[in-house]
Amino acid sequence: MKTEQQYFEESMTMAEYMDQMKTSLKEPSFLVYENFEVNPEDEVFELLKARKPHILAITEDWCGDAMLNNPVIRKIAEEARLEIRCAFRDADTDLIDRYLTNGGRGIPIYLILSEQGEVIGKWGPRAKVLQQLVMDMRAQLPDKDDPLFEEKQKEMYTNLQEKYVKDPQCSKWVYEDMKTVISEALS
Repeated sequence: MKTEQQYFEESMTMAEYMDQMKTSLKEPSFLVYENFEVNPEDEVFELLKARKPHILAITEDWCGDAMLNNPVIRKIAEEARLEIRCAFRDADTDLIDRYLTNGGRGIPIYLILSEQGEVIGKWGPRAKVLQQLVMDMRAQLPDKDDPLFEEKQKEMYTNLQEKYVKDPQCSKWVYEDMKTVISEALS
C-alpha cells in the first residue's frame, strides 16, 4: 500500500492539474484563482515557511467544490513557497478511502504532510459555512422519489457553482477555514 508521501511524489503540481483540466469548470476555477488574494501578513504563512509541509490534494476536475477550493489552496501554497500536488480521486480509490467524509468519497481533501511525509492535518471537502449553506439548500429539494428531484438538484448545484465564482465571500470562507486547520496542524 502506497503512503501519502508516495502519492505526493508521483502526482502533478496544482498548476499542472489546473492547466490540464478538461471540464467546463476549468474557466470558473481560473476566475476564482485570478480574483482571490491571500494576506501575506497572516500568521499562517510564518508557520508554513518555518515548517515547510507538503500538501496533497485529492481532487477531480468535475467537482464544483474543487473548482473553488483548489485555487484558494494554490494561492496559499504559492505565497508560502510550498509544493502542492494533486492525486486524482478516481484513479486510485485506496487513497480517498482512507479519508472518507460521512462514509462517502467527498472531495477535495487536502492532506498536510510533514517534511517526513506523515499526515499531520486534513481539510475538506468544504468550509463549515459553505457546508451549512449546502445543507440548507438540500433541505429545500423535493424528496428523492419526486420526479423533479434530479432537475432541482442539478439546478441547485449550478446555482451554487455560480455563487462560488461570483461571490468573493465564498473564497474568503474557504481561506479562513483552511488557515485554521493548517495552523492547528503546524502548531
